[in-house]
Amino acid sequence: MESMDKALFCLKLLQERKALDPVLFDVGKLNSLTDYFLIAAGGSTRQVQAITRHVVRRMREAGSHAHGVEGEQEGQWVLMDFGDVVVHVFYEPVRAFYDLESLWVEAPRVEPPGESEVGA
Repeated sequence: MESMDKALFCLKLLQERKALDPVLFDVGKLNSLTDYFLIAAGGSTRQVQAITRHVVRRMREAGSHAHGVEGEQEGQWVLMDFGDVVVHVFYEPVRAFYDLESLWVEAPRVEPPGESEVGA
């Protein structure tokens, strides 16, 4: 699966579990670690854990295994590393506190296909 396709698939998986305010950044030209960062939140630690399990399971079914998953047990900030796509899922107050989006202000945001046509 290509990097962009993988990132968009992860975004779709987050949306399936009603993740709050997902944002996809193209960070490939700004670092050497990954191509895309996906940041989202859950309204509770249980939702964060459910989102994480869903993404990991569905990505595995699609043939992309996580290189690592950190923070799932606590459900405050979970990082899922799929190599060229890194997914961060926060409990909403923790997301606001760390404000990762501000660290990647230089990175272009990727709009899912069809999003830009809404209301056009």
